[in-house]
Amino acid sequence: MHAKTPDNELIQDVLQGNTAAYAELVERYRSFVFTIALRYINSREDAEEVSQDIFVKAFRSLADFKGASKFSTWLYTITTTTCLSFLRKKKLAVQSLDNEHVFAVAENVDGGMSANQVEQKSRVQMVNEAIRMLSPEDSQVITLFYKGEQTLEEIAQIIGKEPNAVKVQLHRARTRLKEKMTKHFSAEVRDIY
Repeated sequence: MHAKTPDNELIQDVLQGNTAAYAELVERYRSFVFTIALRYINSREDAEEVSQDIFVKAFRSLADFKGASKFSTWLYTITTTTCLSFLRKKKLAVQSLDNEHVFAVAENVDGGMSANQVEQKSRVQMVNEAIRMLSPEDSQVITLFYKGEQTLEEIAQIIGKEPNAVKVQLHRARTRLKEKMTKHFSAEVRDIY
């Protein structure tokens, strides 16, 4: 088994004309970008489209990456700005609960998954919904830390705060997330524990 090529080496390969190296970066960060995009954009199709745009923007701007931070931190910044731009440009349609199509889609959500997979997906959706109820600042720090797997120092660099301030903000955001889950999903939370 060989070690994974470091991001900075792949970036240098891309800048020297090896586009296959960029495909490896895309594969490495596809899930990371899509998860963050989906946090901002509730439509899976739109999130997929925006994710593709993000990788195109990152490719075009790769020469601007100076390596002062991790590639994932730089990519996160492109992801959030692209998602926010998308949301400003597009007004998202809200589905009425009276719409029969919504219920038809909801009934077929499991698509043959096992009960455990459905339960796990349900828990993830519950947590994601609770995160959406948080302020944008709390949602951002929770997403960066848990989904983006960024360190406190990296988050501080992204949002322009000191690492200790980020640590306090993360602690408070966790507390507010727990409150939201207890208030809005009390039965589900009891079932988990």
